[in-house]
Amino acid sequence: MRVKAIKTKLVKPGDDLLQIIEQSIAQIPEQSVLAVTSKIISYAQNQLVPIAATKKKDKIAWVKKEAELYYGPYSSYKLMLAIKNNTLCVNAGIDSSNAQNQLVLWPKNLQQETNRIWQFLRDHYHVKQVGVIVTDSKTTPLRWGVTGTCLAHCGFKALRECRGDKDLFGYTLTMVQVNVAEALAVAATFEMGEVAEQTPLAIINSPSQVEWQDRVPSKKELDELLISLDEDVYAPMLTAIPWQKGDKLG
Repeated sequence: MRVKAIKTKLVKPGDDLLQIIEQSIAQIPEQSVLAVTSKIISYAQNQLVPIAATKKKDKIAWVKKEAELYYGPYSSYKLMLAIKNNTLCVNAGIDSSNAQNQLVLWPKNLQQETNRIWQFLRDHYHVKQVGVIVTDSKTTPLRWGVTGTCLAHCGFKALRECRGDKDLFGYTLTMVQVNVAEALAVAATFEMGEVAEQTPLAIINSPSQVEWQDRVPSKKELDELLISLDEDVYAPMLTAIPWQKGDKLG
């Protein structure tokens, strides 16, 4: 597997995302995955809040508006813990880095947008076995530093089923599934960088353990990626948090 970060022009609010991809990438090989940072999708969708409206209390209000569930602000960092799109995240994914004095919200209709990018790649670059992942950065509890995470995917199976397989010593696995999309996002985000690299795209060439699909993921497949708070292995902690309902939960 090889990962190559792709430099683009400086993306501006309202830019045409597909045009940016076309201008930045001459060709995409078969059996490749294109990683796209969620931030440039947000820029293309104008999912931005001007800095004039982002005083501390207003940022808190935006987290409440964007989250399904939220808790905080808490700790010395004055951050808020949130669940959005069934993803545990800080500040409901709202970011102020590389934002030109604005707050960047997560993209709207993210799965539909990912599907649209995937179809564009197939049509424009004439490839059949190709995938798309939308990435963002995440923190890991009890560890410093950020890594990548996958917010949406298309063109391949996100989970590789290992339950029923035997390990080196003949033990039958009962719980293991490999999150292929998440693993690819970690590698791509590492190459794309976090600061001023201006490389919001990456091509992952010939990834192993990928099962390609010639269609968008079904609702059943997307639902299989999600775990409820009660069923999660971290349920004792997650269910103990005094969550409040955000606007996205209704």
